[in-house]
Amino acid sequence: MIARTTGAAGSEFVGRAAELELLEDAWRARGSAFVPIYGRRRIGKSELILHFLRDKPAIYHVGKVAPPALQIREFLAEAARTLDQPLLAQLPATDWRAALDAVDRQWKRDGKLAIVLDEFQWSAGASPELPSLLQELWDRRWKKDGKLMLILCGSFVGFMEREVLGKQSPLFGRRTAQIHLQPFGYREAAEFHPQWSLVNRARAYFVCGGVPMYLKTFDPARSFESNVEANLLSEFSPMFREPEFLLREELRDVENYHAVLSSIAAHHTTVKAIAVASGLPERSLHYYLEQLVQLGYVARRHPMTRARPSARIVRFVLEDPLLRFWFHFVFPHRSFVQQMGPARSFTELIKPQLEAYFGGCFERLCREALPVLYARERVRAAYRVGEYWSKDVQIDVVGVRDDAWIDLAECKWGAVGSAPALAAELETKVRAFPNPRGDTIGRRLFTRARPSAARARTQPTWHSLDDLYDA
Repeated sequence: MIARTTGAAGSEFVGRAAELELLEDAWRARGSAFVPIYGRRRIGKSELILHFLRDKPAIYHVGKVAPPALQIREFLAEAARTLDQPLLAQLPATDWRAALDAVDRQWKRDGKLAIVLDEFQWSAGASPELPSLLQELWDRRWKKDGKLMLILCGSFVGFMEREVLGKQSPLFGRRTAQIHLQPFGYREAAEFHPQWSLVNRARAYFVCGGVPMYLKTFDPARSFESNVEANLLSEFSPMFREPEFLLREELRDVENYHAVLSSIAAHHTTVKAIAVASGLPERSLHYYLEQLVQLGYVARRHPMTRARPSARIVRFVLEDPLLRFWFHFVFPHRSFVQQMGPARSFTELIKPQLEAYFGGCFERLCREALPVLYARERVRAAYRVGEYWSKDVQIDVVGVRDDAWIDLAECKWGAVGSAPALAAELETKVRAFPNPRGDTIGRRLFTRARPSAARARTQPTWHSLDDLYDA
């Protein structure tokens, strides 16, 4: 579901309908609410919160690497503006307890007040007692009076899951709801460039994924190619070093992580192959891979069948689109890019490989699209979506359903030379797929456009970009 509304400054807010509905329900509920919101940087957490708060009384404080006294003074200054109590800004900034108690005493209106501590990891880092203090205030006062909505927001996923949501946290078990904000899906991402063709919107998704900040850097008035040059190949662009900043925020030994990610980007996908390519011993590689998996940058893939996946047959793939593009095209060639500039780098390094690279990206989009198609087709059975491979065959999309039905699909981003030949290729793969239970096999083909020769065919089911985006 896509929400598109206009904020106070006239900028359009895209998506997040489910998250906004959850927050509004928490606001309207009779009791107080405690909602942690977390997710990777650039994902739009602050924008979501500010959009939700635009017509509500709220004290919004952003934590920083700064002494506690400075942060408390800033919190009290914001409280003074929100509550129209100028004297709050003059209170001695002694500790968080005094500041929060003062706010409590001044809130005399009916209804809720929102207190938002954004970038909570920095506030808690400067004041380690803050989580315990919030727990005490919640248990003794806020939970009972029904007049507060507390939102703790953080970009360090590990910190939020450990220090706010984890069992060892003083705040464990207090939340009334939580939001782990994820990147947009491909259809919501397309709303950032509504005037572009579907092909270019898909290309932008292949590079930026569903991260709002990255999508916004792609100027709709420029071509896709010039956007790649300006945003990913210019050393003065924030995105040129964005992957490095992402990794340094959450991880240590970043050079080793670079080696792992570069190896996966170069199609070394097994533990043994990654170890050889990266120069890291296998015994330590499992730790690095697990950290990347937990952050959502890398994913494990197993051949999708009706049987349970085997732990011995696994591939590691770059799950984050920007990291996948950057480690494939930019990181290995940074010296060339910085010496030769964006235009020549794009022409010589990227353009010759781009359509083939997009072929793999299109397969991922089609796997993401299959649940959308199932919803449109009113499939009621539970299902799992993935891919299948063996030494004999590679099948791009596999949908295993609980109603004794399995969908197998072939994806082709490039031009389709012959629709019958593509259908015959899929049929060959169907015969190579293990189906010991005799499930019904559905056949699907995904292409950018529907070939004219395919329009009269009833099998396999043909899906174009128009179908996937419901254009």
